Amino acid sequence: MTIRERQEEQEKSLLAPWAAHSSETAGRDRSVTPCDLRTEYQRDRDRIIHCKSFRRLKFKTQVFLSPEGDHYRTRLTHTLEVSQVARTLARSLRLNEDLTEAIALGHDLGHTPFGHIGERTLNDLLPDGFRHNEQSLRVVEVLENRGEGLNLTREVRQGILSHSGKVMPETVEAECVRRADRIAYLNHDLDDALRAGILQPFELPEDCLHVLGHSHRERINTMITDIVSQSEGSPHISMSETVETAMTGLREFMFERVYRNGWRDPEEARCDYVLRHLFEYYCEHPGEMPDEFVMIGYRDGIERSVCDFLSCMTDRYATRTFQELFVPSAFPAF
Repeated sequence: MTIRERQEEQEKSLLAPWAAHSSETAGRDRSVTPCDLRTEYQRDRDRIIHCKSFRRLKFKTQVFLSPEGDHYRTRLTHTLEVSQVARTLARSLRLNEDLTEAIALGHDLGHTPFGHIGERTLNDLLPDGFRHNEQSLRVVEVLENRGEGLNLTREVRQGILSHSGKVMPETVEAECVRRADRIAYLNHDLDDALRAGILQPFELPEDCLHVLGHSHRERINTMITDIVSQSEGSPHISMSETVETAMTGLREFMFERVYRNGWRDPEEARCDYVLRHLFEYYCEHPGEMPDEFVMIGYRDGIERSVCDFLSCMTDRYATRTFQELFVPSAFPAF
């Protein structure tokens, strides 16, 4: 018996009846030889960690644009926090932690430069619209590995797609990630907003804090323990009405005071300006994109390929490319 087979047997004896078993995966688009050491979901996790899109997350905005402070979250640290919360839920509920981790690590691979600002701009520019969860799926199916994709299992791909938006999760592990994403961003965005002075502690909604807790640690602990207590013995993830209501109230507060408040309107306008001009330029000069995106243009159309190229950019790469294309260079001294 190989190490992988031993792990698969352990899953059958240890996991909840409704948990996903790696030996029963719906499989990949292209078959691969089984690994002696790793289960299929472990291989997916490793493929995501080693891909280029994952590395680029460290230079993509979460909420605060290209922060100079060392402690503000980026899209990469957000992803790691989602993974931590989701894995805790999965482990506590006897679900497949490897599947949960793979989905969590891949859920934002398709996010744009400048965070949701960039997503809104590309959504306006692409005729069929742009949604980062769909783009994350496109990254692992089409864009990575020079057009071959990562060839992930169906369960991981569906979990990536359903972490937000209208498509609902098909596995309990994907439900964990969907919940963990909201838990993570609400708490760390609040933490960052307090650090930046956008919010003051006395401004936070007391009715929500009374239920959830007055510190970052307390709020995360309340949300996770509530989900575990409400979901134990059930094939679905749920929250108590009290905690759900408080969490919804905190989310509404964050949208009103942080996400849509207007404190960063000038920077948002600049980000929108940069992406719109890059989009227009590459639609007119598609041959200047890397070859892999030129090929996508032949197959899926120029606008689609340009959106793929722009969404792959980091904040700093998009800014530098804009400067190279549109900002005059100083005449060199002789």
